[in-house]
Amino acid sequence: MNPALLPRALTAGLAAMIMALSSAGAQTAPDKVSFGTNWVPEAEHGGFFQAVADGTYKSYGLDVTIVPGGPNDNNRMLLIAGKLDFFMAANTLMSFDAVANKVPVVTVAAIFQKDPQVLLTHPESKITKLEELKPLTLFVSKEGISSYFQWLKSEYGFSEEKVKPYTFNPQPFIVDKQSAMQGYVTSEPFAIEKSAGFKPGIILLADYGFNTYSTLVETRRDLIDKKPDLVQRFVDASVIGWYHYLYGDNAAGNAMIKKLNPEMTDELLGYSIARIKEYGIVDSGDTMGDGIGAMTDARVASFFDKMVRAGVVRQDIDFRKSYTLRFVNKGVGLDLRPKKP
Repeated sequence: MNPALLPRALTAGLAAMIMALSSAGAQTAPDKVSFGTNWVPEAEHGGFFQAVADGTYKSYGLDVTIVPGGPNDNNRMLLIAGKLDFFMAANTLMSFDAVANKVPVVTVAAIFQKDPQVLLTHPESKITKLEELKPLTLFVSKEGISSYFQWLKSEYGFSEEKVKPYTFNPQPFIVDKQSAMQGYVTSEPFAIEKSAGFKPGIILLADYGFNTYSTLVETRRDLIDKKPDLVQRFVDASVIGWYHYLYGDNAAGNAMIKKLNPEMTDELLGYSIARIKEYGIVDSGDTMGDGIGAMTDARVASFFDKMVRAGVVRQDIDFRKSYTLRFVNKGVGLDLRPKKP
């Protein structure tokens, strides 16, 4: 039928219906989101890859592209430049540094409740406490000297005289039985067992008061202002992805990690996930009631005060600008944690 012959009111009604349907279609189109990690794909990023692989992000109306980092990549600069929507920051020190340098990025979730930083020892030394490391030679990286080692000096009286450079080569530690070496609880102990044939002792700094958050989700302040719903959906879906990765079937996430990082093995993935659970890296403390990604004002303030005492950050910066609790502590995904018998 010729539309021109239809009554004007009916024609207007059809037009309105078509527009409404078009609008509904537009609303259901997923939002394209880019998320940059700070290293090559590994189990420490597993929940994010899981959320892509098992459709969690999609169920939250998001089409997420993960942009892996690496030794020669700077995804945080891409976030600042508006080329990425979210970034995985290493720890809270990066957040404080952003405030100090007036970089407009904000932490919206803390996936790791404990920083995985450890000092590894030889089993012969029989060391069980942090303070017992003082007489040993300590292999510490340049970045470690300027961050956690300053805390070791201020809080525990460690001396830089015992420090030698750690170049991410474990051999000096392996041959010196009176030494300790920095690492991540999720990876370096595994590497030592494989290369040297012994199981190193592990001192997790987080268990001695180094209470930075780690594996943070950062975004730009303007994205929070303009698209808070998108930020909330990304945080919530990432949290669900982590519950699935830790407690559900994580085969899809691991397959994606291995595809993007062919050097990754099932054995290392399994080891890393087991250590994340054993040491409560992701799910412990405040997450028990508030859900993965939890943060508190008191915790951030406590770490800030420690870093000021250690001379790592300036006392005059407004550290509260470095993060927001707006998108976390909502109990998202708590029903996915296995019930204890």
